[in-house]
Amino acid sequence: MIVNVCFVGLGSIAGRHIHNLKELLGEDVEIDAVRSGRGKKLSPELEENLSGIYYSPGEAKDRYDAVFITNPTGMHYDTLQSFLPKSDCFFIEKPVFQSGTEDLTPFRKENKIYYVACPLRYTNVIQYLKKNIDFSEVYSMRCISSSYLPDWRPGTDYRKTYSAHKAMGGGVSIDLIHEWDYIHYLTGSPEKVKSLILRKSDLEIDSDDLAIYIAEYADKAVELHLDYLGRKPIRKLELFMREDTICADLISQKIEWLCEGKVLDLAQERNDFQKKELMHFLDIISGRAECDNGLEEACSILRITKGN
Repeated sequence: MIVNVCFVGLGSIAGRHIHNLKELLGEDVEIDAVRSGRGKKLSPELEENLSGIYYSPGEAKDRYDAVFITNPTGMHYDTLQSFLPKSDCFFIEKPVFQSGTEDLTPFRKENKIYYVACPLRYTNVIQYLKKNIDFSEVYSMRCISSSYLPDWRPGTDYRKTYSAHKAMGGGVSIDLIHEWDYIHYLTGSPEKVKSLILRKSDLEIDSDDLAIYIAEYADKAVELHLDYLGRKPIRKLELFMREDTICADLISQKIEWLCEGKVLDLAQERNDFQKKELMHFLDIISGRAECDNGLEEACSILRITKGN
């Protein structure tokens, strides 16, 4: 059976998903796309993988097995509403919306599936921690994601990306929502959160470039640092426990027990966990798995990132 999907937005993440879908499903997937204009020329590979390219929702087909919303965050809410009649299943890139306080009533009325992307959950490192660490024995967690925004998208002027503009849904507090997502995935929602969400660098942006959080749970505390400033990328999670301190590095893809001296190498290619998430979504839309990151959960995590 041919799976018919439509992508709304053709940025780099859409290109990655399209490539991976073709690798996973081959001729069993037919992919359309709706893009905002005829500006940037598509790569030959991307164009070859697309069955149809449209420039408004009205031009696209009437029904799809799934719609992927991969345009800028600030457009997600209106895009989702526009495409509601065209599918029962939606894959929405993170962050789901801009504030997490949006009215979800139009979507609750529909018997539809909304899955919000959370790919770091599918890394070997996070999966190992989820399956093998008892987080009730963790007293404190310290987490950091630091990188330099101009290096994010080689060949693209960072000042013209959505990340640079608050009105488009940019800002490190929601751009790096991955960290809050996997913290929530590993240990649930905090009881209290204090935050500083700031712009401190000389980057030519109007969005926040630094976000610092301290969260309290009943049995632990969490510190989280996010920035667009780090010239050397860092992405780590440290767990302070009774018997040991565990350091999980999502860049080197290693987990180290500092007292025991054990080091676990969980190396994988980026596409490995991106494909795992796509396979999970395909299982959801076929009824083989439950949707485990819907609009309500994604909005609750987003409200934390915004300091709400």
